[in-house]
Amino acid sequence: MLKQEKKQYKKFFKKSIDYLEATGFTQIKADISGYENPKSFVKKSSGLEITPDITANKNGRKYFFDISLKSENPSLLKSKWLLLDTFARLKSNRFKIITTRGHYRFTDTLLGELNLTSKDPIRI
Repeated sequence: MLKQEKKQYKKFFKKSIDYLEATGFTQIKADISGYENPKSFVKKSSGLEITPDITANKNGRKYFFDISLKSENPSLLKSKWLLLDTFARLKSNRFKIITTRGHYRFTDTLLGELNLTSKDPIRI
C-alpha cells in the first residue's frame, strides 16, 4: 500500500494486524500510528524510500507484509514489491502480500506481471 492510501484503509490495516497477532506473529511493527515503524529501505537507482506496511517475527524468522489494494499507481506498488521480495530473499526472510475481497484480481494481475506467481496472497 502506498503512503497516500494508508489513511483511507486504516480499518483494513488494523484488521490485518489483528489477523497476524491471532496467527502467532510477534514483534509486530506497522507503518501506522500506535505501532513502532518498520525499517525503511532506499532504492539506490531512483532514491525512492520504501517501507513495508507490516513486519513481524514468527518461529525465529522475519516476515515482511504489504497490503495490496487497488491503486491508481500500480508501477510504484510493483517497485515496492520487487524490492521487498529481493531483500527478503537475500536475508532468508519471507515476503507476503495481504489482500481482501474486491482486490484479489488486481493483486493476482500484478503478481503475474512481476513473475511472482509463487506468492499466494493472504486473503482476509
